[in-house]
Amino acid sequence: MKQLLASIPLAILALPAAAQQTAREIFGELPIIGQPQDGGIGFQPAVTSIARDIHWLDGFLLIIITAITLFVMGLLLWVVVKYRRHVNTNPARFTHNSPLEVTWTVVPIVILVAIGGFSLPVLFDQQRIPEGDVVVKVSGFQWAWEYEYPDEDLVFQSYMIGADAGNMMTDEVRAQLIDAGYTEDHFRLATDTSVVVPVGQTIVMQVTATDVIHSWTIPAFGVKQDGIPGRLAQLWFEADQEGIYFGQCSELCGIAHAYMPITVKVVSEEAYAQWLEAVKAGELRSW
Repeated sequence: MKQLLASIPLAILALPAAAQQTAREIFGELPIIGQPQDGGIGFQPAVTSIARDIHWLDGFLLIIITAITLFVMGLLLWVVVKYRRHVNTNPARFTHNSPLEVTWTVVPIVILVAIGGFSLPVLFDQQRIPEGDVVVKVSGFQWAWEYEYPDEDLVFQSYMIGADAGNMMTDEVRAQLIDAGYTEDHFRLATDTSVVVPVGQTIVMQVTATDVIHSWTIPAFGVKQDGIPGRLAQLWFEADQEGIYFGQCSELCGIAHAYMPITVKVVSEEAYAQWLEAVKAGELRSW
């Protein structure tokens, strides 16, 4: 009897490790795909059709902007050289040029129509919410997230790993990151629980907030939506690559705004079903 009582504290201490091991066994070693890069200036890898369309549109607009900039700079240099005072002692005094005025009115209109013709379909695709295979309601609050899977009767909260340590890196926080499969570089990115969704299925996120305005975003998905208290907005995505993706609250929401990360794990349909079963059975404490 004494041996049994003595073993109880050890069993209790072992529960978090066992639970975490079970979660990693379910998901496997997921690659970390959507994360910021030190010194990076480009986009994160696009794993949804929305993100790919945004990246293409950005490149298209960059070409137009570059062409306009080079043309204007060249025109300015040409005017400076050709019409400088030394070689143009008698400047012209005409007041207008009808063909030129028509040109600089029509050309910008054509450019703007072209930009609108390609950008509006991308915007409409984001705003046209399809029927979701998985629906998740996310509620932002100072300073973490609550996720609800209404079709599965599942609710949990998601805090930054290290939030209970004053948002500071400590030996305990470092151990928590390693146990969860992360590194120190993922501090202030990784959360104790994650949004888990199946790969290749349509996910609809219903976004709101309980106190002030927050914003739920995952750059690799190309999605961002403000959560406004008293209102329910929606976004959708369909990730085509299994992995871990990070995001951050993107609306200034208070003193701990910088410590409100988002973690999404895209897994296989089989792993998703196993995860749901394990969470509902209370076998997982973190994932």
